[in-house]
Amino acid sequence: MKLPISVVAPISPIIGSTSSALLSRSPPLSSPESSILSDSDVPPPNKKRRISFSSGSDDAQGTRALLDEDDDDDEEDRPLAARMAQKSAAKAPPKGSKTSKKAAASRVPALSSTMNGNGRTTEVESKIKEERLDDTQLDRLATGVPVDSAESSGPPVKTEKAAVVELRSGIISVTAVENDKQPRSLVILTGLKTLFQKQLPKMPREYIARLVYDSNSKALAILKRGYKVVGGICYRPFPQRGFAEIVFFATASVDQVKGYGGMLMDHFKAHIRNTYPDMWHFLTYADNYAVGYFEKQGFSKDITLDRSVWAGYIKDYEGGTIMQCTMLRKVDYLDKTNIVNSQQEAIMTKIRQMSRSHIVHPGLPQFQAGAPPGVVVDPKEVPGLSTFSGVYAIDANGTASFAGESGWSPLMAESLRRTVPKSADRLFMDHLLRELQNHNQAWPFLKPVNVDDVADYLFYIKEPMDFSTMEHKLDNNQYSTVDDFTRDAQLVFDNCRLYNDEGTIYHKCANALEKVMRNQLKERIKRES
Repeated sequence: MKLPISVVAPISPIIGSTSSALLSRSPPLSSPESSILSDSDVPPPNKKRRISFSSGSDDAQGTRALLDEDDDDDEEDRPLAARMAQKSAAKAPPKGSKTSKKAAASRVPALSSTMNGNGRTTEVESKIKEERLDDTQLDRLATGVPVDSAESSGPPVKTEKAAVVELRSGIISVTAVENDKQPRSLVILTGLKTLFQKQLPKMPREYIARLVYDSNSKALAILKRGYKVVGGICYRPFPQRGFAEIVFFATASVDQVKGYGGMLMDHFKAHIRNTYPDMWHFLTYADNYAVGYFEKQGFSKDITLDRSVWAGYIKDYEGGTIMQCTMLRKVDYLDKTNIVNSQQEAIMTKIRQMSRSHIVHPGLPQFQAGAPPGVVVDPKEVPGLSTFSGVYAIDANGTASFAGESGWSPLMAESLRRTVPKSADRLFMDHLLRELQNHNQAWPFLKPVNVDDVADYLFYIKEPMDFSTMEHKLDNNQYSTVDDFTRDAQLVFDNCRLYNDEGTIYHKCANALEKVMRNQLKERIKRES
């Protein structure tokens, strides 16, 4: 019996309400929100009474920090919308509050008025840094290579996500767990089961429990302040075949905006690398709401792993999209942020050596305040628009020509004039081919049939056809009409049904894609009528 696909809870805050938006509405679950330890009968501790202190007291600041920490504990149990509303309200200044002019002046930097190229006055900081060029930059400038005289500021510093801060401070932890019959493991597995049942309401509760407690399954859990499970991933490894199947993946809905999902996936990859050195591939079935998240985490719909390796070993879910992730040997996934920032800075350094896009010229004095009206400026006199810069530009046809400082050359305009816009038929054929290729049952038709594996294929099929061949013909304008395109598509389906018996998976895939094509053609005829 095939089960409805709802394997993975989406992580994005836009997709966050999995319970209501996944497949259909369902009644509220009676299961607890996290692990069994979070639902004990012990009464909550007494709330501390808030005391007002003067702003200049160090003791007051320390006590206020303790009270704020208690508020954070209470806040995590509130709905996300209520927490966000409280934070926005807290940022608004109270009505009638006044700040002394002396204190306000101490926070405002010294400003000076300058005139920009549009003749408007702007406020800029009066601090001016002297720009100097070293010998290397002078040599580059002499050879015609543009030089950025200002010191490189490096990539912009991004604010750390809440998950990283909480992990470093010890509020949360990531732990590996399996059913080894130990009390601690059973407590964590019960919390994972409860979380998956809450976030995946369309999956049968007994099915989730059976897989989570299965001795062949492994798991990674995010624990918060003890044994409260706020996120987890359940997987089944196949070390002999070099891949693992991700069965369930979910985080608590109130914590999805903190980056728990991405952090958990990075720890999962690092854990697999340390535990199974010969395992480099992940496979999972994702529903339409989770495909975007998995693509951000390095998963792809293009399955490069041979089908004979995984077919029959993983659960086939109806309506799901199978996705694959292959880890890179040289990447430390726990240090992914620093690696990406270093690569970004290296690329920007190369761009500065070949481009002038980072150089900012001052405004034209002819258009500033006080200039006489009716001034005409020759484009050749505008800084950055000179016709020669010692830089070559390559047009769409691969022709090289001298480019101006802005990177533009006359050949670019000519190539744009020669570009013929796509017709309505061509746009429809592009759209239809993408729909067919992206269908979850299109895998038998994406590439030509390998005659080495199927020796008698050409004996029965005299005119082979596949989607990659159709894409090549479409790119080379070999389809003059939509009928020519659909004729090749129909040939793909007819060949499949001719060679494969009725009832096989290939026969079913051909029928499903043929139905998609006919529905698209009907919608097009309806729009044109």
